[in-house]
This record gives sequence, C-alpha cells and structure tokens, in this order.
Amino acid sequence: MTRRLLPLPFLLAFALAHAQSERVAYTCDDGSRFAAEFMTGGAGRPQVTLFLAGGEITLPLVPAASGALYRDGDVRLHTKGPDAIFEDGKSPLRRCTSGEPPPPAAPAPAPSTASSFVAIAGSVDFLPGGTLPPDAVLIVRIQDTSRAGAPALRLAEQRIELAGRAAPIPFQVIVDRDLIGPRARVTAAGRIESRGKLLYISDTATPAIVDRKPVPVDLKLVPVDLRKR
Repeated sequence: MTRRLLPLPFLLAFALAHAQSERVAYTCDDGSRFAAEFMTGGAGRPQVTLFLAGGEITLPLVPAASGALYRDGDVRLHTKGPDAIFEDGKSPLRRCTSGEPPPPAAPAPAPSTASSFVAIAGSVDFLPGGTLPPDAVLIVRIQDTSRAGAPALRLAEQRIELAGRAAPIPFQVIVDRDLIGPRARVTAAGRIESRGKLLYISDTATPAIVDRKPVPVDLKLVPVDLRKR
C-alpha cells in the first residue's frame, strides 16, 4: 500500500504553529475547559489529543485554508493563534481560547479584541411542503458573492440533521476571519437535501456581514417543486 505523504509546506505550517510536543489548556464560551496535546504520531503525521471531561480523543491534522485543522468525522478542532473552535457533532459549537476566558457568545466582541473567527448566527424557516424524509439535512452556507459572473466562494457551512425537527431551526456558522477579503460580500444561503436530492432552497442571498460585523440572519426556504411552477 502506498502511503500518502503530507506536502512539505503543510508540515512546516504545523511546526511553526506548535512545538513537537506541547500541551495547551483551552477555556470555551460555554464555561467548559479541555486540554490539547499537539504532537507527531507514530506514522510521522501531526496530530492532537484532546483531554475532555468524558475521556480523550486523538485527531489527525488535515489541510486548512489557514490556521491548523484537526479532524476525525464530525469532531474537529480548528486552532489559530490563541483561538480555537471545537465541535463534536453533538453539542453546540464552542469558541475557545488558550488565554483569558472569552466573553459570552451573545454580545459582539469589541473591534480591538476581535477573534480570529467570526460567528454568524440566525434561524432557518421553510414553508410546509409535505413530510420531509427522516434523513433530510439542512445545509447553511456562508459565502462570498462579490465576484460578478463567478460562482459564490464558499467560506464555511453547517449541516444539521433535521430528524423531524420543526422550523424555525437555529444555526451558528463559524468563519475564519482571514478568508474574508476587504471587498467581500458575505452572504448566507440555505438548502435542504435528502440523499443528494435538493428539496428546499433559499431564493435570495441574505447579507451575513455588514460593515465588517456579523448581523442576525433569517433564511426563508421554499420547496424546489414550487419554484419550478
């Protein structure tokens, strides 16, 4: 079996971000804490071991647009300087820091203490159009639509398994601040899919960042069949 090696710049970025073996304590906006030990695994691949209240889990380093991203399935840790985003696929996404505890998620941070990440939150509503399949998934995408005549540039997305949940559905998507250019037009769009089939979609792109600050987003989805009539 041929082993796929990570590109040299990728490994150098990891080496600059963390020492060969380093343990960092994080405090999150929900009051939880965990430790992360960054190291090189037995196969020579960078990884992080998270020490959580319920045990520990090891995540491999994967390519990222910026910062360092460790991921295994739905569990991911995205670090950038002292800031980190942790998601386990079960609990709400957590904004964490290795310095002073971050402020609660509700108030917007002051410009002088802006995080490396931007939290965009809101809700999704959709018109009743029959019973959704049990495996229906809501996808909220944050994108840059500033390029005229070009496809929207996807910055981040959140996937939510509906499993019979009633609208409106709350969401929060975390965007890497470095991905937002000075002329970016950051908007949000939503869709509901089932096994790759599109069922609902948003008619318009809704502003998500205005004057460089995130704003509440309310998305309205309509059935695809209704749009075709």
